[in-house]
Amino acid sequence: TGPAVALGAYLLGSLPVLYLIGRLRGYDLRGKDQHITLWRRVGRAEGSLGVAWDIGKGALVVVVARKLGLPASWVALAGLAVVIGQMWPFLLWDLGEKGNSTGLGMALALSPQATALALVPALIGAAWRTLPRLWRASSWNERLRLGGPPSRSLPLGVICGFILLPIASARLGDDSAVGWVFLALLAAILVRRLTAGLTRDEVRRDRSALINRLLYDRSHFRPGPEAEETA
Repeated sequence: TGPAVALGAYLLGSLPVLYLIGRLRGYDLRGKDQHITLWRRVGRAEGSLGVAWDIGKGALVVVVARKLGLPASWVALAGLAVVIGQMWPFLLWDLGEKGNSTGLGMALALSPQATALALVPALIGAAWRTLPRLWRASSWNERLRLGGPPSRSLPLGVICGFILLPIASARLGDDSAVGWVFLALLAAILVRRLTAGLTRDEVRRDRSALINRLLYDRSHFRPGPEAEETA
């Protein structure tokens, strides 16, 4: 049962729901930050649905695996599998996402206390990024727009949160399988940051690209509208 649930979790994670929502509204999300682009270019209802889907599927897999009475190790592995499916979807690798939202959902279901601690740096990064714009904005439409110039604080806060996650899990006495899966989740997110859309020419031209990818989830910080949406 455990391997079947993990395989089903991977296939669930592979479903390109955000891409399909975009296509239904006449917008191609390939090569873009799918959540931000849905919110800004398609609609706030669609953007909210996309976030809910990605977080929800991560939590759902863990809940279902537990309901089936699987051992803690298989519950945790099923949670990891759904995130891997989101990052490297079956036969649709060019639609892969970064794993942050689904990773958050599965982490919340596996260890709510550890995830609450890990959210602190991510929330600080989000606040550092967002609060100044809220103060400067002249309307609620601008405040809710999201996106904007490429952020350093938010992706740095997010990766710090995923680094903290296995540490918090161990300190709180979670099952060791949960801690190991959180370490695997961190490794997968770092690999995805390093490799998503990376070309050999890009690394040759800019040696700092890999560091930027690890810390800030992008190779460069070019101004302009395209920088707001590219993943």
